[in-house]
Amino acid sequence: MSRGSSSWKRSELLFLVIYAICFYALIIYRSLQLTREHSGRLTGLRRGWMWNRLNDLSDAQWRNFRGNLPILTLVMGMFTLVATTLRSQYHLKGRGMSVIWLLVSLSYLLYLHGACVMFVLSIASMNFVLVKTFFCRYLHNQSISHAYFGCSTYFFLYGIEYMKGILSAQSGKVGLSWTTIVVLLDGIFALTLKHMQRCRICSSGKTCYLSLQERSIHTDKFSFSMYLCYLVYAPLYIAGPIVSFNAFASQLDMPQRNHSIGQIAWYGFRWVLSLFLMEVMTHFFCYNAFTISGLWREFSPFEVFIIGYGVLNFMWLKFFLIWRYFRFWSLVGGVDVPENMPRCINNCYDLESFWKNWHASFNKWLVRYLYIPLGGSRKKLLNVWVIFTFVAVWHDLEWRLLSWAWLTCLFFIPEMIVKSAVSALKAKSAIHEFILRELGAVAGAITITSLMVANLVGYVIGPSGINWLISRLLHRDGLPVLGGIFTTFYVGTKLMFHIQDTKKNLQ
Repeated sequence: MSRGSSSWKRSELLFLVIYAICFYALIIYRSLQLTREHSGRLTGLRRGWMWNRLNDLSDAQWRNFRGNLPILTLVMGMFTLVATTLRSQYHLKGRGMSVIWLLVSLSYLLYLHGACVMFVLSIASMNFVLVKTFFCRYLHNQSISHAYFGCSTYFFLYGIEYMKGILSAQSGKVGLSWTTIVVLLDGIFALTLKHMQRCRICSSGKTCYLSLQERSIHTDKFSFSMYLCYLVYAPLYIAGPIVSFNAFASQLDMPQRNHSIGQIAWYGFRWVLSLFLMEVMTHFFCYNAFTISGLWREFSPFEVFIIGYGVLNFMWLKFFLIWRYFRFWSLVGGVDVPENMPRCINNCYDLESFWKNWHASFNKWLVRYLYIPLGGSRKKLLNVWVIFTFVAVWHDLEWRLLSWAWLTCLFFIPEMIVKSAVSALKAKSAIHEFILRELGAVAGAITITSLMVANLVGYVIGPSGINWLISRLLHRDGLPVLGGIFTTFYVGTKLMFHIQDTKKNLQ
């Protein structure tokens, strides 16, 4: 890099940092004003514990998780103590530990669902028997495999949706419809896929997740008891993260050694700090309450952007806390699972990296069991429609989620085309590098805007709110705001480029 180019990048970085500080200062100041002016009209606020302020608990998922944290933590301590004590006392390995975890997990399910736990177990057992009886003879026929996989998934999802009122908790529906087929497919993958290249983790003496997933395990692991243990494993039952059967079963034989006790304790402490951050956020900024009450529809375009941006950050932090809590529980129990949300929502400028770093464990699952069997990168333009539709139905059977999925696919297509075109180009000079970098920043700003709209439609305003949102931003007073939003996202993308450059230089 030339001295002039290095000097320019330093000056640019200084400008970008100053702009980002001013942007967040303005967002925080106006958010505080909005909360103070309208708190009396908002629904879902409860008396808080910070300086007599009201706490925004309008999100039912966060309210339930937060309210059940004491009992969840008590259950985590009891289950971990029982399992760890029995493992060390009787030197239990795979099958023995599967029985222990199955028993304690079933008692956990009994607490969640009551007598309706039989409904969950009936679905799991019926699918297992069906696959073992009819599917195994066609195990190597891919078309039959995929047909059964798809049909059983949607059949059971619709059945569970219809019977949702029977369950005392909705968490039982995830994973039941395709778990048996996944377990059997893992048996095939274990025989055909190898961890061919040594990765950074494996070379350090640890075992990476890919190695755990692809290693061959003994056929006696593919039993009904192991299958049920994998399905109802208490730490991952409610919210994940998602782990493949091979990776799970191999760690029952030998508990994870990638993370020391000190590292797990530090992971838990960081989670507590993140929880405190969420408490500060919900006590001072009522982003979600504004959307629940519908009050933000009365706001100016700039204020609509503030609420929309704030809601997305609230959602990110909510899922961050939920997923990392249950991963912490799993790590304490000796099972290492993939990390969800390894990157902050404000540090992603393209759709592909965003989804790889949002529900990262689910992304690994989809790549293994859907994306690759459907043709991988050779049929990428077609695969995204199948996969995102599956993801929408997997979350819930609602039109707003299907709208989110199809909007995301529409935004995905131009990004894939542009990426293919850019990868074919090579910067031949500093001018070419500058032009490609600027085009990348513009593309990043467009992508972030599209991603924000898709997520607001899918999780906040629904399909019926698309016209309102577009008309609000394309109105005469909204166009300057739209230009400011685009400029801000352009600046944010350039700042992410500098972060990437710094990481490359440190490696």
